[in-house]
Amino acid sequence: MITTLDHEAVFEQAWAKPGATTADLPHVRVNQVLRERYRATPPFEYTGTQLWDMEVRKAKAPDVFIPTVVLPGAEKFPSVWHGQVEEFTRVSEQRLWADRTRTARIIEHVRLDHERRRAFFVGDERFEAPDGRVFTAGTGQPIFHVEHSVGGTEADPLNLWRIVNLTDEVDQELVAAFGEMAKDPYLRVFVEVHLREVLGRDLVRR
Repeated sequence: MITTLDHEAVFEQAWAKPGATTADLPHVRVNQVLRERYRATPPFEYTGTQLWDMEVRKAKAPDVFIPTVVLPGAEKFPSVWHGQVEEFTRVSEQRLWADRTRTARIIEHVRLDHERRRAFFVGDERFEAPDGRVFTAGTGQPIFHVEHSVGGTEADPLNLWRIVNLTDEVDQELVAAFGEMAKDPYLRVFVEVHLREVLGRDLVRR
């Protein structure tokens, strides 16, 4: 477990690096999209606290909350706490951003800032687990870092998502892939899963 990693600084440095392939997806007003694009039974509106609960659950069980991307069997290693900050590493098999027919092992060092409601995922090429197992990241796409956060207000929260791929030159295939994701008018799959599986809502897309 990496305990001295400054996840936010690593993310911001990578984001600012020339040649990196970045995407800042549109901020999603979750309750507005829920009202306009779904019929939820019984009716529901998120608070910022509930949306952060979704982010925490997703970080710890990505195969459950992002089944369209993460294959079953994701592994989370023990958390280390520093006040309201929780850190751990997870390893999973994920579909590639630009080619969903292929998968690769992804290693991510995770930082959950429960006070600021910001989650950072720092990709890595290699990880030695506490039990001695050594994991190596798969190939097929660049290592990437992600920030998932809750913005807005407690009554009108925003779902925020940024990603930076560690490329030497901007990768147009990745740009196109994230461009398509940005066009999706519905809630992201992990919010839908949280609504159905945790909050017990029946959802029908309009």
